[in-house]
Amino acid sequence: MARLWLCAGGAGLFLALLVLHSRLSGSRVLKEFAFQISWRTEEVLYRLDVGWPKHSEYFTGATFCVAVDSLNGLVYVAQRGDNIQKVLVFTEDGYFLRGWNDTVDTPHGMFAVSTPNEESIWITDVGSERMEGGWNIDVRDTLIGVSSCTTPTRTGNQTCNPGSFGHTVKKYNSFGDLVQVLGTPGKRGTGLNPLQFDNPAEVYVEDTGDIYIVDGDGGLNNRLIKLSPDFAMLWLHGENGSGPAQLSIPHSVTVDSSGRVWVADRGNKRIQVFDKDTGEWLGAWNNCFTEEGPSSVRFTPDGKYLVVAQLNLSRLLVVAAPPVGDIGRCSVRSSIQLADQVLPHLLDVSAETGAIYVAEIGAKQVQRYVPLDRSSTPLGR
Repeated sequence: MARLWLCAGGAGLFLALLVLHSRLSGSRVLKEFAFQISWRTEEVLYRLDVGWPKHSEYFTGATFCVAVDSLNGLVYVAQRGDNIQKVLVFTEDGYFLRGWNDTVDTPHGMFAVSTPNEESIWITDVGSERMEGGWNIDVRDTLIGVSSCTTPTRTGNQTCNPGSFGHTVKKYNSFGDLVQVLGTPGKRGTGLNPLQFDNPAEVYVEDTGDIYIVDGDGGLNNRLIKLSPDFAMLWLHGENGSGPAQLSIPHSVTVDSSGRVWVADRGNKRIQVFDKDTGEWLGAWNNCFTEEGPSSVRFTPDGKYLVVAQLNLSRLLVVAAPPVGDIGRCSVRSSIQLADQVLPHLLDVSAETGAIYVAEIGAKQVQRYVPLDRSSTPLGR
């Protein structure tokens, strides 16, 4: 029996040393083996809700983004394709309510503002795509089998018409009426006065009305912009590169309850963090994203976790949120491995239920994951 315990202890020590060595060495094999060991120790925090939505046949295009209006229990989905409704509206229970299509060319990201004073939907419209052999390729996203150009003359290697509404960030009411347009419709650019975009990836709006935009998903710009409720420029980070506060394909943005702005700096395989009031750079996480950069970031309602999508790995990570005043290192607490080629692009989290809604451009659907522990009290997005 003593020999048995000695062998078990020796095996445990060997594995621990192997993990430590993998962190310190450049061996890809050892790193992958250590990754698999640590992955088995994670918690299971969510389960797939196979009954959501009630009728999935309403997904008729490539589903690029999703936004939750938690106050009214609504889920908005934006999809790409020809002759389809670009925006679909469901209840959080999964029932389809309505769809709309006007003034939406090529949706990329979206955000739902749901406060007692305002209900609105913001959509980033990239508007410019390439047709290659009849397939639509988003500038920095993955191959998807739909044609989303407004009036293509033929398929083949050509640039398509960006339409009348591309390269903009647009505000709608809950029934699809256009309220506000930021940017120069149909024209890409780098200007700040007037404000121009090139493939704006996502927008996040605080309850105060302050607006955060990541621009863009490939193209001329690599910018994080903060605007006031009346669209005045408050601060900007716009230098392309890999250094602190520099960006390469900023793809998603969110804000935590401690006043920190979190940006999925996808091209640099990291998340960068900024002070929301001053724009000061606070730090970065890159240790969780050695295989692929993050494509989407959202906090759970209790603020304990940051949920991260990795597009080409078809994986979701649930990462521990750091305490106030300390960015620290990325620490994965749970993961959800999706099937190959599902391709989770952008996600949102319900502030009421804590459910994660994932827009999957490969599977052409939105799926919902519900938390196993409902005991925590939601604190906000």
